[in-house]
Amino acid sequence: MSNILLVVETGADMPKDWVEQYGVTVVPMHVQMGDKTLDDGAFPVSQMFNFYKETKILPRTAGCTPHDFEVAFDRLQSEFPGRPILYLAYSASTTCSMQSATLAAQGREGITIIDTKSVTAGQTAVVMRVARFLEANPDATVEQAVAVANEAIANVRMGFFPGDLDYLRAGGRVSNAAYLGAKILGLHPLIEILDGKLMSTKKYRGAMTKCCPKMAAEYVDQYDFDREWVYLIHCEGLAQSIVEEAERIMRDKGFRNIRWINTGCVISAHSGPGGFGVAGFVK
Repeated sequence: MSNILLVVETGADMPKDWVEQYGVTVVPMHVQMGDKTLDDGAFPVSQMFNFYKETKILPRTAGCTPHDFEVAFDRLQSEFPGRPILYLAYSASTTCSMQSATLAAQGREGITIIDTKSVTAGQTAVVMRVARFLEANPDATVEQAVAVANEAIANVRMGFFPGDLDYLRAGGRVSNAAYLGAKILGLHPLIEILDGKLMSTKKYRGAMTKCCPKMAAEYVDQYDFDREWVYLIHCEGLAQSIVEEAERIMRDKGFRNIRWINTGCVISAHSGPGGFGVAGFVK
């Protein structure tokens, strides 16, 4: 077992079995629904979708606070004194979490903070590259783990389709004109994370059942993904036919390991129900 303690936020959507297997500490991000603020991960995504459906008020998401990290760091340094902490942060361009962790780390020794410049499945992919390296190399230093992380950050790619453009419009992320145009023409914007920022890079036309498999096939070839692992993004409400077709395509493409990443409230609040995506590493 490695001596290095890994920390991420709930926005990484890291599967619970991996969290437990690799001893990862997960710090909660937050969701505001009306006058209530709840921890991401503490309630089902369907509750957030139902809130929007009933009120037409878009739930707001927020990064971790300095107090959230103080609690996490206090616990780790109390339970595992002297062991180094490596926090692999949700893209600092999109949330305040990394800044909060930096504040909470002031005056403490042994805490290293890295911006993964990724979110959800992209962030989990980076974390897992580091976790698997540490599992195979339990005596590795923090500097070696950081080098693995930085290489992963440089090579990770992630793209996804929002499931419901109503969420993007309600959040002010697309104009009414763009929203109406997309609805009329049946367009689905491909959102990629580029240098830590969520950017619309391409549009697909047609039903999601056709666009999702097409995008997945094109995306892994466009970036010439390494065939060891591919991460598929699943937002509640995604059609089962898309799940089955995406898996078939990834198997046909030669991927040896396929893992679905179920989105929590942070990305789901941007996507709406039925979002889909793909993440992995260039060769």
